[in-house]
Amino acid sequence: MSAPTPAHDKNAQQMLLASYETLLSRVEYMHELANAEQWAELIDQRTSYVVLVEQLRELDSNVELDAAAQQRKVELIERILEHDVEIRRRLVSRRDELGKLIEVSQRQRDLHRAYAPQQGTAVAAYEADDPDSTRSS
Repeated sequence: MSAPTPAHDKNAQQMLLASYETLLSRVEYMHELANAEQWAELIDQRTSYVVLVEQLRELDSNVELDAAAQQRKVELIERILEHDVEIRRRLVSRRDELGKLIEVSQRQRDLHRAYAPQQGTAVAAYEADDPDSTRSS
C-alpha cells in the first residue's frame, strides 16, 4: 500500500469527495428502489454499491484530507448511512412479509395434505350412496 497523499493535493481530495458523492447518489437511488418495492433492481444495485464502497475504501486510505474536506466527508458519510439504515429497514420489513407468506403457504399445503385424501373418499362415498348420480362409464 502506498503512503497517503499529502493534504495539500487538492485534486486527490476532490476526487475522493467526488467518489463519496457518487456513493451518496447511488444509495439515494437504492433508497428510491426500496420505497418503490423494486427488490430485484435493488439487489442488482447493491452489488455495484459494494464494489464502489471497496474502491472508495482503497482511495480513502491513500488520501489525507484537510479540515474542510474532512468535514465534507463526514457530512456525506452521515447522509449515506441515513439512507442505508432506511434501506435496511425496508428490507427487514420485506423479509418479514415474505416470512409470513411462506408460513401461510406452508399451512395451506399442510391442510391440503391432511384433508385432500379425505375429500376424495367423501366424494366417492357420496356418489356410491346417491342413486341419481350420473357416472360416466
